[in-house]
Amino acid sequence: MDNTWTDGRTGPRRRSTAMGLSVWLLPSLLLLACVRPGTGVERIGYMPRLLDASLAGQRTQSTFALEQPLDQFNGSRISDLDPIWLVVALSNATQNFTDPPRIEDSPVPADLPHRSFYLTLRASRERYLGDRPSGQLRLLRVGNDTHCSPEKLSCNTPLPGPGPYRGPPPPVLGLLFRVKFLVMNDSGPVADTEWSKDIFLPQAQAFQAAPGSQSEGTVVIIAILSILLAILLIALLILLIHTCCRGEAVPRPVEQVHIRSYSPHHTRGPVTVDTS
Repeated sequence: MDNTWTDGRTGPRRRSTAMGLSVWLLPSLLLLACVRPGTGVERIGYMPRLLDASLAGQRTQSTFALEQPLDQFNGSRISDLDPIWLVVALSNATQNFTDPPRIEDSPVPADLPHRSFYLTLRASRERYLGDRPSGQLRLLRVGNDTHCSPEKLSCNTPLPGPGPYRGPPPPVLGLLFRVKFLVMNDSGPVADTEWSKDIFLPQAQAFQAAPGSQSEGTVVIIAILSILLAILLIALLILLIHTCCRGEAVPRPVEQVHIRSYSPHHTRGPVTVDTS
């Protein structure tokens, strides 16, 4: 019979040794469980989320608002100097996504149509600390910088981006985005979060014409009003031309009237009276 664990002197010592080893190995095992296989990148159990839907401006046609990932980057492998990036990617590109090996190899927003993702909103761990006033609204607005160049790394350009693009821009309708946070240093990726759920940006609704009967009536009314307006304009034009051509009235020459003088009374000579 094996008395390794039943011997009065040896058994407790073996038990204490095994318990000590388990205490030391447990953190290492937990750390290995959080590391993605084959990458050495620590996986943070956090999924980026959109801001509360009850708040206005959660999503617009070119932006969306995320909750800040407060107190999510406290891992032992992350230092205060490691930059934390937000990865914005097309939803269908996240299934076989590979982190860029270096920051210099990271695509810019203008590369979205060709590389299907880009990095933006660089920050440090200090920015995402939770010890801040509770009354302050903490959000990340993705796509709200219209002044930076899409050719520049970390530019927070509107989504899907007004360009300039290297080539034709992607279609606006039907784009689904996903985001995650990625911690990188000079050696490459250090840690990242889970991918968010699909984010769809609302689009402007096209104007819909009225039903058939109302549409025909509207066309007739518009045609009649157009004709009346044209007639009125022609009349005003004719009146203006007539007024301009008429000008000032030219005075007519004064007719000379010759009046013949005449005597109203016949003058008679002295009457001679014969008295003989």
